[in-house]
Amino acid sequence: MKETVDAFHRGRFHVVQPKGEGHRSGMDAMLLASMVDADGPVSIADLGSGAGAAGLAVASRISQARVLLVERSPLMAEYARKTLVLPENAAIAGRISVVEADVTLIGKARQAAGLKDEAHDHVIMNPPFNDPSDRRTPDALKAEAHAMGDGLFESWIRTAGAILKPSGQLSLIARPQSIAEIIAACGRRFGGLEIIVVHPRPAEDATRVLVTAIKGSRARLVFRAPLFVHGGEGHAFMKEVDDLNNGRVAYARRRAPKR
Repeated sequence: MKETVDAFHRGRFHVVQPKGEGHRSGMDAMLLASMVDADGPVSIADLGSGAGAAGLAVASRISQARVLLVERSPLMAEYARKTLVLPENAAIAGRISVVEADVTLIGKARQAAGLKDEAHDHVIMNPPFNDPSDRRTPDALKAEAHAMGDGLFESWIRTAGAILKPSGQLSLIARPQSIAEIIAACGRRFGGLEIIVVHPRPAEDATRVLVTAIKGSRARLVFRAPLFVHGGEGHAFMKEVDDLNNGRVAYARRRAPKR
């Protein structure tokens, strides 16, 4: 399989990714990483990490972050390992580890796979969120990374709830059509949901939602101000999005969790 080495955060880290097949990370991963806001030691699990772009973005921006990349596909986990041995990533690689595990595992099987209960301050996830009825790709690896199955959000969010510390933060990115399922899956495990709707341009329909939630919180749901990727014309990023995409700032929650 052909591969590329791609720069993120204006060259502060690089990711080895498949070329022509499989999932390739881009802005979705960078926006997801921006949801982690911390200024001290912090532990993050990146569920369904692929080659590790989102997890590395967190480690690149937060100097005391330790990141666990969790990936089911042996091939994509191998890309993550290749990524960590790149000379360009030497400054952050020592704070990142990779585990091959199915996010949907439960109980003792999940713990045996390396996903320990109440071990992390943050869980981030970019789960497969295309509907199976959408136009299918002939690329089996990409299809696995992109197409959701029944109960996907329930099983992934259940695992997030198990491995997060009390008051830990869940952050995810998905399609707007999935918001009802996401809210239902959070159920009583998570509260204080903050939802940011992402639009390509001010006059265009939303294509993504960013969601953060706090384990054990009973705070009410909040819709934050929408995020616009581009202005009315051209392809330049809006300044806020460019800052998030390049790791200059975090997208802080309105209400910080009580610890």
